[in-house]
Amino acid sequence: MSPDTGVLFRPFQIKSLSLKNRIVMAPMTRCFSPGGVPGENVAAYYRRRAEGGVGLILSEGTVIDRPASRNHPGIPTFHGDAALAGWKHVIDAVHDAKGVMGPQIWHVGSVPVSDTDWLPDGPIESPSGLLAPGAPRGQAMTEEDIADAISGYAKAAANAKRLGFDTVEIHGAHGYLIDEFFWEGTNLRTDGYGGATLPERSRFGVEVVKAVRAAVGPDFPVILRLSQWKPQDFSVKLAKTPDEMSAWLVPLREAGVDVFHCSQRRFWEPEFEGSDLNFAGWAKKLTGAATISVGSVALSGEFIAAFGGEVSQSAKLDELLRRMENEEFDLIAIGRSLISNPDWANKVQSGHATELQGFEAKLLGQLV
Repeated sequence: MSPDTGVLFRPFQIKSLSLKNRIVMAPMTRCFSPGGVPGENVAAYYRRRAEGGVGLILSEGTVIDRPASRNHPGIPTFHGDAALAGWKHVIDAVHDAKGVMGPQIWHVGSVPVSDTDWLPDGPIESPSGLLAPGAPRGQAMTEEDIADAISGYAKAAANAKRLGFDTVEIHGAHGYLIDEFFWEGTNLRTDGYGGATLPERSRFGVEVVKAVRAAVGPDFPVILRLSQWKPQDFSVKLAKTPDEMSAWLVPLREAGVDVFHCSQRRFWEPEFEGSDLNFAGWAKKLTGAATISVGSVALSGEFIAAFGGEVSQSAKLDELLRRMENEEFDLIAIGRSLISNPDWANKVQSGHATELQGFEAKLLGQLV
């Protein structure tokens, strides 16, 4: 007997954002935008997910106007006339399919990728010129660099609203630029953007959120993606206790975050001892903000291993449904399952979840 998935298909409203269900397409880097410009294939890719029933589509990371904001030539930009025209075509295609979408605004900081020798034109930048603790890469940002980066996030968010997107997500997770400021191992600064405590190191993130909020106005929803873990070190926890998490997240909430998108490698794992709540559950409890949970949802294998070649099969939804029924978090982001199943939401809603395909890394070689 199929589980009752009705909780996934309840409407959700926050400010001007109205969703038909609780299913989010997670941002996933695809690198199919040569020269940084998303083309017709990218628009069709997102349109298919709108047609497949996704409540909210979050784009792959698309970078701000900084010389070294991306680390691969196929990553789309969110600045320049050609790229913005491409994104206008994307959002129009999604809206034509009755979909809802926001771009994920990004700067990769000092993080490289392994499948290309390509380097950006400008200098690689990060808080302290570090990729990881004790691992130099690039240069430390000056305060002028920091101000220009904050302005870049704000301009990208303003463009998202102008082009007709429904929301915007700031990428503050996974060891990239904003997260490199959060992390004590990569932020060794002695000025006002560093410090011994997580709230002190959060100044850059808070200022980015404030600038984005000012750029889009009070009613346009702002999402912030965060993670405790880093690709540089899976064991990292920025906030080791609920009190530390509150001290980190509350100022970001006050700066203008409407929704925290809380990334875990495995969404079902408790964040702290003594409680079943996951990261998104704690973020909601501590801040009162809406939250999105994400991390190896509805598949048998953990996503890091899957991208490395391990085959993941479609898995039961019971744990997800239990947490959703308990209102632990508000929305759930689906990643790999939506690469292999553009109609994931429609199949789950119609009781055909057993027909869902698993995920193999070879699927990343094309936009299906």
